[in-house]
Amino acid sequence: MKLVESILTRNPCYTAGRKITVKGLMLHSVGCPQPKASVFTNSWNSPVHDSSCVHGFIDGNDGTVYQTLPWNHRGWHCGSGNKGSGNNTHIGVEMCEPACIKYTAGSNFTCSDTVTAKAVAKKTYEAAVELFAMLCKKYSLNPLSDGVIISHREGYSRGIASNHGDPEHLWTQLGMGYTMDGFRKAVKAAMGGASSGSSGTDGYTKIMGNAVATAEQMKTYLKAKNLNVAQTVLDMVPLYLSEGKAEGIRGDVAFAQSCLETGNFTFSGSAVTLSQNNFCGMGVTSNGVKGNSFDTPQLGIRAQVQHLKAYASTDALKNACIDPRFKYVTRGCAEYVEWLGQKENPSGKGWAAGAGYGEKILSILKGILGTAGGEAKPAPAETEAWYRVRKSRADASSQKGAFKSLENAKKCADENPGHSVFDETGKAVYTGAAAFKPYLVRIAIPDLNIRKGPGTDHAKTGKYTGVGTFTIVEEADGKGASKWGLLKSYQSKRNGWVSLDFVERV
Repeated sequence: MKLVESILTRNPCYTAGRKITVKGLMLHSVGCPQPKASVFTNSWNSPVHDSSCVHGFIDGNDGTVYQTLPWNHRGWHCGSGNKGSGNNTHIGVEMCEPACIKYTAGSNFTCSDTVTAKAVAKKTYEAAVELFAMLCKKYSLNPLSDGVIISHREGYSRGIASNHGDPEHLWTQLGMGYTMDGFRKAVKAAMGGASSGSSGTDGYTKIMGNAVATAEQMKTYLKAKNLNVAQTVLDMVPLYLSEGKAEGIRGDVAFAQSCLETGNFTFSGSAVTLSQNNFCGMGVTSNGVKGNSFDTPQLGIRAQVQHLKAYASTDALKNACIDPRFKYVTRGCAEYVEWLGQKENPSGKGWAAGAGYGEKILSILKGILGTAGGEAKPAPAETEAWYRVRKSRADASSQKGAFKSLENAKKCADENPGHSVFDETGKAVYTGAAAFKPYLVRIAIPDLNIRKGPGTDHAKTGKYTGVGTFTIVEEADGKGASKWGLLKSYQSKRNGWVSLDFVERV
């Protein structure tokens, strides 16, 4: 998750400065066809935007989270109901929506590009899971406890929010299969043993990707497990790799699943037979059901690979769909092998109902990878480097941003005294200016204007400092002066600034 601080300092909600004791988190969807979070952060950061303010926006294009209020500030994100307002207890976060939808009436909309729309919804959902996991850890919240994580729609049902249907209306009409119950479970899973900001799936095995095992390893494994394996079966093993590569699926994962479903191609206790060319039990929905049949082994493996892709991704198929059950899958609900079992899946969905289904596949895959015949692994591709600006490497909550450019990261550190730039290894590669130390100034003129912000483009408060000695607690650049200073007596709301061109430092 990429988290960027973009506090709406000019929004009246921020300047009101009210704090809350965080008791929960509320998930919203913006309710208009706009995937760019910057559109909202720019337009809402204004003194005239005095009706709403949330704690964060999730960008629909890349999943970046923009924090727009300090987490413990009271937001204006959900209105109120007959039992009060969730603004007093809950952090509110908005997910941006696809540009290709068009609202018709209320929460109903049409969609001109379902594939793109689903991709946007998937990015915001996954980023929201990571963000809420981080916040639950930060505030010691149990995401499965009643009322801790709710949607705006659920807030309305509980009497603490206005009448809205988000975000479930978006998920339902796009056919995403997401639910708030599933979301809460996903947040809980993301919290398991992971540090703040982690998805909680470190070490999990993605179904999408390049195969690691070779055809030779798969054949060697199979011959060791099934001494009577038919040569026709061994001949079709490379098809798992070629069909998997065509759809971006790990062919060795598909092969391991076939070994599980067919008893290492003995078909002992299996509902399907070798002649059906069905090597994954497809269509065996209950006892006594024979399952689907395919004309050739290649088509049977292709159907299995396509079915795995239905679970692992929302991307379109490369080949024509021959999977007869593709349409029944909630796309992208099981990104990892570990989630193919319904009991382990955060959304309660998956390929099989039996406990530990994904782990059984991984156990077979581990055995395959442990056999001889593997190719020398190429050096890992150079990963994309990110420079993080924080007070310390361990203090993720202090992060001001993550940058690909070191120069931009240094600039951010300079703008945030006390922060340093850390590379991917956790090493501090640059330290910004030291934390600002308040100092005294003497003002000799009686009518020095106090402004609400640092610059002559900010309104006057109508008050003057008068002659005397004052404490400056922060400096900032702004129009009309070489530097502006924040008076200590206005520190809490940050709305009392004077030009430092007219003061003398004591």
